[in-house]
Amino acid sequence: MTATTPPPGSRLHRALADAPGDRLVYDLAGVEAAYANLVRELPGVSVRFAMKACPVDEVLTCLARRGSGVDAASPQEIAHALRTGVPVERVHYGNTIKSDRDIAHAHRLGVRDFATDSLEDVEAIAAHAPGARVFCRLATDGKGALWGLSHKFGCSAGDAVRVLERARDLGLTPSGLSVHVGSQQMTAEAWDDACDRLADVLTALDRRGILLDHINLGGGLPAAGYLDQWGTPLEPPLDEIFAAVRQGMRRLTRVAGRRLAFLIEPGRHLVADHGAIRAHVLRLTSRERQDGARAHWLYLSCGKFNGLYEMDALQYRLVFPTHLGADAVSAVVAGPTCDSDDAYSHDHGLVEVPGAVASGDPVWILASGAYATSYMTRGFNGFSPLPLVCLPSDRVPPPRRPERIDDVTACAGGPR
Repeated sequence: MTATTPPPGSRLHRALADAPGDRLVYDLAGVEAAYANLVRELPGVSVRFAMKACPVDEVLTCLARRGSGVDAASPQEIAHALRTGVPVERVHYGNTIKSDRDIAHAHRLGVRDFATDSLEDVEAIAAHAPGARVFCRLATDGKGALWGLSHKFGCSAGDAVRVLERARDLGLTPSGLSVHVGSQQMTAEAWDDACDRLADVLTALDRRGILLDHINLGGGLPAAGYLDQWGTPLEPPLDEIFAAVRQGMRRLTRVAGRRLAFLIEPGRHLVADHGAIRAHVLRLTSRERQDGARAHWLYLSCGKFNGLYEMDALQYRLVFPTHLGADAVSAVVAGPTCDSDDAYSHDHGLVEVPGAVASGDPVWILASGAYATSYMTRGFNGFSPLPLVCLPSDRVPPPRRPERIDDVTACAGGPR
């Protein structure tokens, strides 16, 4: 089953139409439906929502009630997750970059699962979170993703073996391996390659008597509703991606020769398409460029610093509800601030916008639910953060038993 953006007439669209002013709207029922689809596609996989994508209380609570845990990157995120009802046994410290103080703080909060990718970090974990479980992040090349994440995080296969051997020597539990194939990954092959890397390290560790109990397949699952920098719809092959993940899980289980638990860390995949912004037009202008050509600029009340941070790498879908079907002009779309980076590309990022649009007209910015709140400034140039509205879900969550990694078994060969 392929994820889709909310259709016209959906709850999200109705909320945008009814909004009396600018705001960011989340449809919690849509978020829950995306989660339900994910666990159907990957049966037996335990979800750790990458909360940096949407640290909104209502979103965290609704996912926790469905059984999701959290991938947290700081003690502050850990505490936030716990306040919203996420059980501590479903929280791991997924950031490989952390100070001694942060490790100790997370340990005091009850977290026992820590990511690592270096000898220095694993030694700090042993000193400040004695007895903890550690999983080592492998580097990937990030090919096929909008954001490759190939430099700052992850280590080589050889380093992974050395790090987990050192963890064992220091009294920690070397518990797993993780990867991240890059954010908004658009290919199934990326997961095939990641599983190749994981299989090689699993085999090397087995030879050294280190028997891991889980594999963390990380983030990267794409959202469906984006446009690329040129305005072409991005169409991620989700069915192929899910099939590659299931096949990779079966392969890794065979390589290990024992039952493994599997985790995954979706972020934008669960929230991007179920959040949208109601903004308004500031002005449509026409100016002569230095080369003599004329250019249209559409200035909106929302831009890079108050909800649309990822406009450097993609275009958001714009709907002008009071000008549907109107004659259009090609324009550079920009936010309201006095900052030249607050705009789509001046060359290839032109957008067809209604030529008759006027100051104050509403505009809906779809598929903007990921990272909208995370990257929003407190008020750069005096433009305040957007008010937040969550449309409640009437779904009744199924009962869930307490969960730990070591008692989650992946049913990788089960039904889709």
